[in-house]
Amino acid sequence: MTPDIEKLDFAKNGDGLLPAIVQDDRTLQVLMLGYMNREAYEKSVTEGRVTFYSRTKKRLWTKGETSGNFLIICSVAMDCDADTLLIRVVPTGPVCHTGHASCFTELPTETEGFIRYLQSVIQQRHKEMPAASYTTKLFERGINKIAQKVGEEAVETVIEAVAQNKPDLIYEASDLVYHLLVLLEANGLSLADLEKELAKRHK
Repeated sequence: MTPDIEKLDFAKNGDGLLPAIVQDDRTLQVLMLGYMNREAYEKSVTEGRVTFYSRTKKRLWTKGETSGNFLIICSVAMDCDADTLLIRVVPTGPVCHTGHASCFTELPTETEGFIRYLQSVIQQRHKEMPAASYTTKLFERGINKIAQKVGEEAVETVIEAVAQNKPDLIYEASDLVYHLLVLLEANGLSLADLEKELAKRHK
């Protein structure tokens, strides 16, 4: 999903550049901001990897061309004025030159959105079914056994909540969330389906 290049307003700014906000498709974490001219946009869409225009070097540069930490494009959207891009990607390594996952290191925590990342790992495990993976073993046991594990973890979570034991509550609730994600995947569902349902109830 990418906007038609003819719909983008490269002429709006005198330098012919559009700001491009890069967001992790799995965690929704904002990773960085770069700039694209028409050529950079075309190269990005054609190759499926983000290429920017460097305002300092005055040339195109593909993110990761030196470090190997590329940004694999999942989707591109333009804003209502057609002069800003939102690019959702899967990074192949740290995005910031400092080694951080995001250039916005003053965000509350780099673990924000990790549940979505975990969901993507579970989906990959389901697709590849690697041996020696606990997640693989759960899928092999089937939905009934996975559902049973969700029930067990739910009970343990309730016990720790009633006991007001916060460290153990966090531990057991984490187990519950993980097994629930596995159960959703086994049923062909995801967090997005829960979000849609909750948003519908909120209206």
